[in-house]
Amino acid sequence: MRILIIEDDTSLTELLIYGLETEGFSIDICHDGYEGLLLALQNLHDIILLDRMLPNLSGEKILKRIRKAQVNTPVIFITALGESIEKINGLDLGADDYLVKPFDIGELLARMRSVMRRTLNHTTPFFLNFGDICFSEKESKLIHKNKTFILSKKEADLLSYFLRNPEQVLTRLQIIGNVWGPNAEIEDGNLDNYIYLLRKKLSTLDTNVQIVTIHRQGYRLMLK
Repeated sequence: MRILIIEDDTSLTELLIYGLETEGFSIDICHDGYEGLLLALQNLHDIILLDRMLPNLSGEKILKRIRKAQVNTPVIFITALGESIEKINGLDLGADDYLVKPFDIGELLARMRSVMRRTLNHTTPFFLNFGDICFSEKESKLIHKNKTFILSKKEADLLSYFLRNPEQVLTRLQIIGNVWGPNAEIEDGNLDNYIYLLRKKLSTLDTNVQIVTIHRQGYRLMLK
């Protein structure tokens, strides 16, 4: 499960990273409201932990923008604003839960499990389609006719990003920032390796979908 934390308190985020990664979660961190909005709009996460008071763009505005954009990722507000009216306002904006600082990591995990149970009980599996392929994000399953591949976590994240931006030229910086995270430090050839793996799977499936290298610009998911 992939979690996006939008929180400007670095001490708190370090504690959250430690507690959540210990439980097996994949974590993306953002300390700025505007950058957090851009990441949330990619719709690549299972849960968003969102602070209300952030630099450049407040948590309330982030939540309004992503809900307007039809991003239904569950959101848990994590905030120091603990008055009842603040909780009511946060939930009315579209948050799925509201947790007041300071809180115990065990309570956060319980709230996350509760939110995910409610979400899974009221949604159907989400699929991305392009050309003659279908991709199940929840199962990391790439499907073409009667053939199926189960992708690794990073392959799945990369393919999801391409499928959400079909026929667009995506730069290496855009891809790395959205798939690995804005502050990720990866070797230059790492992206090329995953592109190669996806191309190999698409070729094996004999699909009309391909990933094309655009010289000196980046990559593009397109039809043959």
